[in-house]
Amino acid sequence: MRTDVIKTYKDVHSWVGIIAGLALFIAFYAGAITMFEEPLNRWASAPARIAAPVPLERTPELVDKVLRAYPEARAAYTVHLEPGPDMPARVSWTTGNRRNPGPTYLAALAPDGTLQVVEQQASPVAQLIDVLHQQVGLPFDHEISMPIMGVISLLYAVAIISGLIVLLPSLVKDLFALRFGKNLKRMWLDLHNVLGLFSLPFHIIMAVTAVIFAFHDQIYAVQGAVQQIGAPAMERRGAPPGGPAEPPALAEVTGTLPPAELQRRLAGTLPGFELRTISFEYNAKEGPHGHIAGIDPRYGARAPTYGMGEIDTRTGAILEADYLPGRQDGWFATVTSFFTLHFGSFGGAPVRWAYFFLGLAGAFLFYTGNLLWIESRRRKERKAGAVEQTRATRVLGALTVGVPLGCVAGISLTIAAAKWLPAGTGALETWHSAIYYAVFLAAVGWALVRGAARSGAELLWLSAAATALVPITTLASVATGTGWSHDGASRLVDLVAAIGALSLAIMARATHRRAAGGPRDSIWSATPSAAPAPMAASATAGARVSVR
Repeated sequence: MRTDVIKTYKDVHSWVGIIAGLALFIAFYAGAITMFEEPLNRWASAPARIAAPVPLERTPELVDKVLRAYPEARAAYTVHLEPGPDMPARVSWTTGNRRNPGPTYLAALAPDGTLQVVEQQASPVAQLIDVLHQQVGLPFDHEISMPIMGVISLLYAVAIISGLIVLLPSLVKDLFALRFGKNLKRMWLDLHNVLGLFSLPFHIIMAVTAVIFAFHDQIYAVQGAVQQIGAPAMERRGAPPGGPAEPPALAEVTGTLPPAELQRRLAGTLPGFELRTISFEYNAKEGPHGHIAGIDPRYGARAPTYGMGEIDTRTGAILEADYLPGRQDGWFATVTSFFTLHFGSFGGAPVRWAYFFLGLAGAFLFYTGNLLWIESRRRKERKAGAVEQTRATRVLGALTVGVPLGCVAGISLTIAAAKWLPAGTGALETWHSAIYYAVFLAAVGWALVRGAARSGAELLWLSAAATALVPITTLASVATGTGWSHDGASRLVDLVAAIGALSLAIMARATHRRAAGGPRDSIWSATPSAAPAPMAASATAGARVSVR
């Protein structure tokens, strides 16, 4: 391959990576955390104080009391076939609509048979992290952020292709080369190449599926206009986003099969499908109907946890199977594969852990990409006789430190705050968002003021402390009697956070040593370089000596 061709692709790879890399760090770091959204939700949410769920056979009695006492539940309520720590009730319903959901209520029968209803105090912190992942950290409305994310994903795809072309000539020679030493550029290049090459299939999947998600509505609109297909079945049927303005009469929502009977019939219709929930719904257009959700270990699912289908709740017949694993046509199976591959909703826990580590490795890949550009720029400036770093290099170095570490510290601190923020205020989402963006913006500002060298170690110590607050919060809240600790979920979240805090602390010490003893003409050095000797000064034609 000609040298000029490689140089062209190298330039494309560098600039595209610089433009998209910082946003992609946020997407990958937050995305890695969302692989364990359920344990994180459980860790952050106070356990509901409600009676034990009734046996499935007594569900009709519970439902009858709910529908008589709470007419707003008649439009849509859900029966949970396998209650557990995440959903401790047999019956639940949500007020509001899909665009503006209200609180979720849980229903149970007290030991004396009376109806017991409580509002679920679910923490929104996991949802916030998922939104950061989807919108690459942008604080705008979803409709604005998603097209921007789509453009960044397209740049991401260009960076993948150009980077692979640049690596091809030296692929065999440098594949397993990891040269650690004083040559920082070579070290970062080796790490960058190894991470990028061995996770290449994962990155191709992420880039392609992210583009599909970003322009999801536009793609469906075009296909709907041309072929009258593509829109999800529930949307084509015209189901309203929420319940009707007035609750339906009790007589209109009765006559459905008991959940136990529906479960029995569906087990015969869908062998191998593990039914988790049945939603009973009503609207004037369709009458009584419902949706089922569950998993089939033999297939991937559209959502991280469930496949879905629409049923007739009076007969158990399946009305729509577009999202049911194993029952989809070719078009919907193809669409589902994009969701399955992106969310890692196949293969169980091993795949989720693999996606978690690949997400963290991907975030580090974008970080090393910026480091490579900075080190390359330093060498070019040195050859040109310059000793002082340019403003563009200093700013990029500060952003390379501030954006990733601001994201890490902000996410850790807003997670730790989940057990201390007052529940039931209706403003928890605002609180969590404010905590994250306050820490994130403060970290970026600090890096720009202090410079990459000094702020690198300082912000790493901040990130380590913020991450350590997660397990410390659990211990403190339990010790003071003001918090809670869920078995399993708390151990997983706290253990991962403790390992993360230790890793960040080790990196902080290494960064401090590099700032004190690294090359003085690097932006990663906090020690100003000495003034040049007279002969060197004349040779460099008055080059400046300050590294900052």
